[in-house]
Parts: sequence; structure tokens; C-alpha cells
Amino acid sequence: MTSTSAAAAARATVHGYPRQGPHRELKKAVEGYWKGSVSADALGSTAAALRRATWQQLAEAGVHEVPTGDFSYYDHVLDTTVMVGAIPARHRAAVAADRSPSSRLGSSRGYPIDGYFAMARGTQDVAPLEMTKWFDTNYHYLVPELGPDTVFAADSVKQVSELREALALGLTARPVLVGPVSYLLLAKPAPGVAAGFDPLTLLDRLLPVYAEVLADLRAAGARWVQLDEPALVQDRSPAELDAAARAYRGLGALTDRPQLLVASYFDRLGEALPVLAKAPVEGLALDFTGAAAGNLADLAAAGGLPGKRLVAGVVDGRNVWLNDFEQSLATLGTLLGLAERVDVSSSCSLLHVPLDVGMEREIDPQIARWLAFARQKTAEVVTLARGLSRGTGAIAAELAANRADLAARSRSQLTHDPAVRARAAAVTGADGRRSAPYAERAAAQRAHLGLPLLPTTTIGSFPQTDQLRGARAALRAGRIDAAAYDERIAAEIREVLAFQEKAGLDVLVHGEPERNDMVQYFAERLTGYLATQHGWVQSYGTRCVRPPILAGDISRPEPMTVRWTQYAQSLTDRPVKGMLTGPVTMLAWSFVRDDQPLADTARQVALALRDEVNDLEEAGSSVIQVDEPALRETLPLRRAGHAEYLAWATEAFRLTTGGVRPDTQIHTHMCYAEFGDILRAIDDLDADVISLEAARSHMQVAGELATAGYPREVGPGVYDIHSPRVPGTHEATALLHKGLEAIPAERLWVNPDCGLKTRGWPEVRTALENLVAAAREVRAELPGAAS
Repeated sequence: MTSTSAAAAARATVHGYPRQGPHRELKKAVEGYWKGSVSADALGSTAAALRRATWQQLAEAGVHEVPTGDFSYYDHVLDTTVMVGAIPARHRAAVAADRSPSSRLGSSRGYPIDGYFAMARGTQDVAPLEMTKWFDTNYHYLVPELGPDTVFAADSVKQVSELREALALGLTARPVLVGPVSYLLLAKPAPGVAAGFDPLTLLDRLLPVYAEVLADLRAAGARWVQLDEPALVQDRSPAELDAAARAYRGLGALTDRPQLLVASYFDRLGEALPVLAKAPVEGLALDFTGAAAGNLADLAAAGGLPGKRLVAGVVDGRNVWLNDFEQSLATLGTLLGLAERVDVSSSCSLLHVPLDVGMEREIDPQIARWLAFARQKTAEVVTLARGLSRGTGAIAAELAANRADLAARSRSQLTHDPAVRARAAAVTGADGRRSAPYAERAAAQRAHLGLPLLPTTTIGSFPQTDQLRGARAALRAGRIDAAAYDERIAAEIREVLAFQEKAGLDVLVHGEPERNDMVQYFAERLTGYLATQHGWVQSYGTRCVRPPILAGDISRPEPMTVRWTQYAQSLTDRPVKGMLTGPVTMLAWSFVRDDQPLADTARQVALALRDEVNDLEEAGSSVIQVDEPALRETLPLRRAGHAEYLAWATEAFRLTTGGVRPDTQIHTHMCYAEFGDILRAIDDLDADVISLEAARSHMQVAGELATAGYPREVGPGVYDIHSPRVPGTHEATALLHKGLEAIPAERLWVNPDCGLKTRGWPEVRTALENLVAAAREVRAELPGAAS
């Protein structure tokens, strides 16, 4: 590749960066603020230092234009809700009361931090906003609540102050905002709003607020502002596409504004591409990785972007594998003829990957060379921009090293295990089916388990206390031996079992005290996975996870959960659930290999988990839960990909669970997603019992399952565990009554929304006691019910 005048203008940028800091400094500061041990000033100082360090690191790496506004104390969609003044009625009092300078952040102390956290987490008296997955990622956003009476008002304090911070460092900065169309498409009607209300009808009311924010940013020194419109990569109706066209005609026609860069990611824009290409904006940012690779052909077919800037996302911002430089340069070379200026970027915000491979000391250095976290991806973007501008000769050494690393990975024994591949190839359809239909299984299970109507249980995990984390750290550091650690785990299991029996729960769990994470725990015990020490990624708010890296072929050397499940069962006569994470979630919440079809990888994981399920049953488990919270999350963003995905995803679950006896009850769990699109697939899982998030969404999923004719047992959650508030018995009772309107009592379970790992023991005790009391109260109302 030779340098051209168009290529000479190529610059490096990214859409966003991890927020938490190398040692999760933001998490610790925010949680300290919640506890009262960190002041608002100290929290603001920590946040400002993290932003400054990020921008300086990006600039020093060679990024020409740093993003601002992508930083968040909790969630960037919630930040947008504050920016446009769409505060729900129930939270207005908290925001209005948030006037003390000591509890407000920003250069003008205008950011209502306590009201903001009330919307995110709720208070004892006020429920938080609903939370759900950000497209097909494991990041959770706070869902805007809108109605016909919503009044928008601009509040650009955060966006302007962060831009000024970056400019004061002498940097070229580009504010990043959630675009108005995606904001409305991500919203839901507020509670009490009449059915059928479409938040997109508020677009003309919202656009003047965006115009005001854009004017504020221009006045503060912004030359470009990025408006993210990822919702446009989904299948959109003609009316929705027309709304997008109208929005950007209106914003483009403004005179008092910066230049506009409209960004999409996670998939191809499809029919929305010509809409944005024709809009009077100065640039588009497009994803050219994975499912979005089709943007290249679509852009060429649409005639390119004459006169516009194109920010080309050729470095995958969602996975951790090193970039193929030659392939990316070929894509960039083609794009040079399709836009006035081509810049190089990550495909999306780097929020979705860990910070720095260089912090990992326990990964084989050769394997580490296959990996790229946020810092390495930034270097890849800079290298590609240099190669595009100056020609491949300018990056000859980097190209040679990249070729060698890609070749080493493809030849590795880690990535190819003949025994694993032979077993997967031998799978038949019969392996993925239970030996009896559901009706026969249900009768056998009722006779075997003897549970009452409205049986109570929890989802699996109990609080991970400081003492537990301390014991785990002490074991790693060698301060205690394995025997001492095991005794600590056994003591925790005894306490958890004793509490559940006293509280009156019907189906118990051992509490998972030995598990660091529901995916990482299993990954550390399966071949083919790599674990990180510092690979933290934000899931929601201050909740960070360390996704393992699925690097090679998967097998299970020995049982993973049998020992502690069997121990817990020995302590009680009530059934104790065996607990596993399902194959789809093992893929979705890992950084999964990109060198073979996902379906092949899912089958390998399912076979390893099948061995564990069978061993649990053999050891005496009558109830086994295989969690699949990511089943909906991983659904392709476009309908054209749904059938293929759901076919292999449901097959993988059935392959995991298909080998047990009819009287063994298989549970599964899902949370925080829109389930309407996958109700048939939920049925195809052929689980005996499914528990789902329902408290924040007011039992919506129960009605959806009833409408779809779902025939099995269901546990729609009555306790929102992502909020510190403790629901009273009357709240759980009201939700159960609502659930019974859709699901008959003989098929309704009573449980929390999700696991209890992140909650504290005092709130868990009270909440579960209230849950059991509610179940007994409602059970007593049922004809012929026995308590």
C-alpha cells in the first residue's frame, strides 16, 4: 500500500475507554460514597484523575482525538437521561432535594449525584429505573421512562465540564453522546402510561434539547461531537427510519453547532445506511468487524460518503484477540475511495474489554501475544492509522510480528484437541432430548420432591462477604492452606443452609461461597480457558467482572461442583439444587475464540457440562439448575440471524441436560433482558422450571409467557436484588397476585430476580423472610393449599 493524499489525513481515535481505572478506583470511590466513607469532593477528584490519566495515555499512545463524555459514575444512558431532564416523577423529589454543594459534582457543581444514584439504585421508598442489557453485550443500562407528559430540559453540565477538562490539557477532544433516536428507541413507557405509547413520538420535543446541548458544547470549544445511534443497526420500520432522517435533517440544519459524527456499531446499518449517508452531517463512524463487516459492501453499493469523514472501526472493541493487520489494511484501502477522509478507530467503545494485557503476569507470554485489551487495541488503531497514512513500509516490523503471532495461535495445541473434536462430531439428535415428555416428568418430579404450591427458592448465590473474599485472597497468597480454606467454605455452607431452613425456603442452595464468579469458576476448571488477574470489565454500575478467555478446545478433567453440593445436601432433608452455568452464558460472558463457528464452541462446552450434570445426579441431586441468563443477550441484533442462533443455542442447553432421569428436575434462570423475542426458544430449552427477572418490569414476563402458551413451571422474580432496598411482604404479595393472573398456582414458583452475591446479609435475611411470608400468605388463599 502506498501513501495517498486521502490516506495522509488518516487519524487515530477511539469511541470510548474503560471507566473503572487499572485497580477499579472508581468502583471503590463510588461504593465508599454510598457508605459515607468518601465525600463528594473525594469522589469527584478520583473521577477527574481517572479521566485525565485516560486522556493522557491515549494521547501519548498516538490517538489524535480523544473521546469525552463517555465517562460515567454509573451508566451513560442514565447520564443522557440527566442531560435531557427526563427525570421520572418518583425521582424528582430526590433530584430536587439534591441541592447541597457537598453532594453535587461537575465544574459548576450542577450534577445531582444523589438523585442520580436514586434513579440507578432506588431508595428504600422509591424503586430504581429498570435495567436491561445494552444490545447484545453484557453491559446493563438504565432504561429511560417516558410518557406523553414528559418535559425535556437541557442539562449539559457533565458534558461541557468534561470537554473543558480535556481541552485544558491541550488535547483535541470529541464529546460522545447517545443520539436522540437511539435514546428514544431504548426507552420504555413510564409506569401508568397507557399501553401502546411509543417514546419515539417525543422526537420533535427532544431535538431542541439536543440542539441546546450541541450549542453549549460548541461554545465550550468542541469542533466535533459524536452522536451514537447503535439502535439503527437493528431491524427498523419505515417510520423509525423516517424519524432518523428527520432527526438528522433537523440537527444538521442547525447553525450553532459543532460538526457532527453519527456513529453506529455492533452490526451493519443496512437500510439505515443511506438514511445517514444522505443526512446533512459531516461524518459517519461505522463498524467493519464481525457481523458488521457487511458495512463495507453496503457502503460501496450506496455510493460511499462523498464529502464526508468516515471513522472506520476496524479494531474489534468487544473481543480480546489481536487484530489481523493485513486484513484491516485491506479494508481501509478499499474505504479510501469511499469517503473524503478516512480515520481509524475501534469498532465501538473499549468499555467492553479489560484495560491492559501487560498487567497479566500469569498468562503464558506467548499466548499473551495473541491478546489485545484496551491499551493494546489503542496501539493497534494507531499502527493502522500510520500504515494507512504512510504506507505499509512504515509499519513493516509491526506487520511481521503480527503475522507471526497469528500463525502461532493457529498452530497451537491449545486450540486443537482431537479427542474433544471427535466427541463433538459424534453427537446425535437423541443426545439432546430428555427420555420422557414434560407432562410425565412433571408428575414424577412432584411425587419425588413433594413440594407445596408456590414453592420458594433462591437463584443460587448468597452474599460474598469480606471474610469470604479475604479467605480466597489468603489462599492465593499462601497465608492459609487448602484445608483451612475448605473449612471456611464448609462453615459458610452450614450457615447458609441453616438460615434457609429457618426462613422456611422449600428448595435450598449451598450459596456458592467457593465461587468467585459464575463463569470464571467453571472456566478455571475446564481445559481451553484462560483466566485473568486484572481483566475487569464493567457489567453495571460498580459491578465489575473478569470474563475468562475461551482460547481453545474445551473439556472437563474432573468434577467441578459435586463435592460442595453433596456436602450441602448432607446437612438437610430438603432438596439442594446443583448449580451450573449454561453453555451459551459460558460463551457470552467470556471472550470467546473467533477462529471457529460459535455453534462448534457451544457444543464442546455443552458436552463438558453434561458430564457435570450427570455426576451431580449420580451424587444425589434431585434438582439441578443450569443458568442461561445470556440466552437473550446473545441473540443477533437482526432477525435474519435469529433462527440459526437459537437452533444451536437451545441444542447446546438440551445437550447439557438431556441425560438425566425424568424425576430429576432441571431448572434454568434468565435475567435483565427483553424475553418477548425468544419465548419459543425458552420453550425449546425443555427445562422443567425457569426463573426470570420480573420485579422491576412489574411481572411483564409472566404475561408474555402466558400469551405464548408456555406450558412449564415459572418463577418470575418478586425481589429486585440489584437495588439495596428491601421489599416488604406486601410488595411480594402484590407481585405474586399479579403473577397468578397469568400463571396457574401449580406452575408458579416464588424467588428473587437473580443471585444474592452482591447484597449484604442483613438485607438478604429480611428480604427472603418477607418473600417466604408472602408465599405463605398467598398460598393460604388458594383452594386446597397446604402450608
